[in-house]
Amino acid sequence: MKWFDAAAIPGVIIGGVAASVLGRPRLTRDIDALVMIPDADWPAVMSLAANFGIVARDLPASEPASRSPLLRLRHAPSDIDIDLALGGLSFEIQVLRLCQIQEVGGLRLRLPRVEDLLVMKAFAHRPKDLEDIDGLLTVHPGVDLEFVRQWLGEFSIAVNTPALLDDFEKVVARRR
Repeated sequence: MKWFDAAAIPGVIIGGVAASVLGRPRLTRDIDALVMIPDADWPAVMSLAANFGIVARDLPASEPASRSPLLRLRHAPSDIDIDLALGGLSFEIQVLRLCQIQEVGGLRLRLPRVEDLLVMKAFAHRPKDLEDIDGLLTVHPGVDLEFVRQWLGEFSIAVNTPALLDDFEKVVARRR
């Protein structure tokens, strides 16, 4: 099993790398992924990762991953951070189920559908995420905006942040 092979880890690349591959290329300083790995499998995952110089940044590798929704790792030889979002929501399960495998530079990467990445970027809600949304909409003008609006509406209510949907709509309106 190769660490970066799409079949090796039940996960999907998200964040700036996904936005660069699916939208406009941009600089990113880390690798973000959404993963679904049972707690019982974490020792084996961390052991495999260690074989490739990947170590935990914040907690001992032996500590259960379920204590945090984000596992912060680092590829020690290159000093590149790797953030693993530990999925479990129905939306995240759907993202993993519907992801697409693309070859990038000789690597097979699992990437989210554009609609799913738009939802994640709008939820992250940082200025660079809003820029990524613009880039994704530029490259994919026929994307299913109603799907994105539906999920953002639900997340806006769940986290009591109407700006998630409002700011997404502002990016969409600027594109017209």
